[in-house]
Amino acid sequence: MDAAWLVPAALAFGLAVGIGASAAVVAAHSRGQRAAAVVHPTVPDGVEEVIDALETAGIVLDSSNNVLTCSTAAVALGLVWNHAIVHPELVALVDRVRIEGSAANEELQLPRGPFGDAQVHLLVRAAPLGSRFVLVLADDRTEAHRLEDVRRDFVANISHELKTPIGAIGLLAEALESAADEPDEVQRFAHRLTIESDRLRSLTHEIIELSRLQAADALEHAGRVSVDSVVAQAVDANRVAAESHRITIVAQTSPEAVVWGDEAMLVTAVHNLVANAIQYSPDGTRVGVGVSRRDGAIEIAVTDQGVGIPDAERDRVFERFFRVDSARSRQTGGTGLGLSIVKHVVQNHGGDVRVWSQQGRGSTFTIRLPEAAPAAATTPRGARS
Repeated sequence: MDAAWLVPAALAFGLAVGIGASAAVVAAHSRGQRAAAVVHPTVPDGVEEVIDALETAGIVLDSSNNVLTCSTAAVALGLVWNHAIVHPELVALVDRVRIEGSAANEELQLPRGPFGDAQVHLLVRAAPLGSRFVLVLADDRTEAHRLEDVRRDFVANISHELKTPIGAIGLLAEALESAADEPDEVQRFAHRLTIESDRLRSLTHEIIELSRLQAADALEHAGRVSVDSVVAQAVDANRVAAESHRITIVAQTSPEAVVWGDEAMLVTAVHNLVANAIQYSPDGTRVGVGVSRRDGAIEIAVTDQGVGIPDAERDRVFERFFRVDSARSRQTGGTGLGLSIVKHVVQNHGGDVRVWSQQGRGSTFTIRLPEAAPAAATTPRGARS
C-alpha cells in the first residue's frame, strides 16, 4: 500500500473509534440516568409545593411504595416513618389503586403511634399520580368521631335521667288515685309528686341551659359585670337551703372586681358552686365565698367543710351527669349537670375553673376570669361616657 494512504486511513480509523467510544459513553450515561430515575425517582413538578401547603396529611409514593414526599400532618399522625408508610391498611389501599388504576376512598381507624391505645379516624383517598406514583390524602376525622360519641352519650344519659322522675311521677299519680279516700296518704303522695316534678323541671332547665352555653353566640349581650353583685345574688339564692341545714355562708368580696361578660350566666355558675358546697357539707358547718384580684385576673373561690372528693373522681367532676358517690350526698337525684354548666360558663368568658379537695377536709372550687379593662378604656371612640 502506498505510504501516502496510511495517514488518512489511520485518521479515519481513529475518528471512527472515537465516535464509537463517545456513543458508547453517551448510551451508558443515558442508561445510568434511567436506572437512577428508577432507583431514585423524583416527584413531578409542583407536587411538593402542593403537599407542603396541605393542612391534611398528604403522601406521594413511588412504584415500590417508598415515600418521596409527605406533609407535616402525615408525620404528626404517625402515618410515615423512615420514608415508608407505617400501616398495612394504607399499603393495601395503595396496592388496590395500582391494580385498578383508579382512585379509591376508605375510612380507617388506625393506631396513632407504637405506644398506648390512642386511635385516629381517617378518611383516606388514594389516586394514581401519573403512571408511576400514587398520591394519598388523609383527612383527620378523630374530633368529629369524638363529638359524635359525646352526642350519643349525652342523649343516652338524658334518656336515663329523664326516665327516673317521669317513672316516679307516673307511679305517684297511680298511688294518688288509689288513695283518694285517705287524706293523709294523698298529702304524702302529693308532696312526693311535687318533689319529682321539681326535679324534672330542674333537669329540663339545666339541659336547655347547657345547650345554650354551647352556642356560638352565648355571650351575645355581654357587658361590664360587678363580681360583688354576682356573688350576692348567688348567695341569696342559696340562703334558705343553707339555713335549713344550719350552714353559714360567709362572703368576702372586692368592690373593684369587674369582669366582662353575661351577668346572668355568671350568677348561675357561682350559684351552682355554692349549692354544690351546701349539698356536700355536714349540718352546722360553714361555706365560704371569696373574691380576689390577682395579676389581671378575678378569682372567685367557694370553699366547704364537706367530705371532699376522692382522687380518682377529681378529674371527672366537670363531666356531664357525673356525680360523686351519692352516699356522700345529703340529697339524691341531683342532675349531675351543675359543674358542667360552671365549666362552660367560665370557658365562654375566657377563664378556667379549678378544684382542690382533700377527703375529710372539704373542697375549694376556684373560678378565674380576666379582669375587665377600666371603663374609659372600653368606651367606643366618639361615644358619650
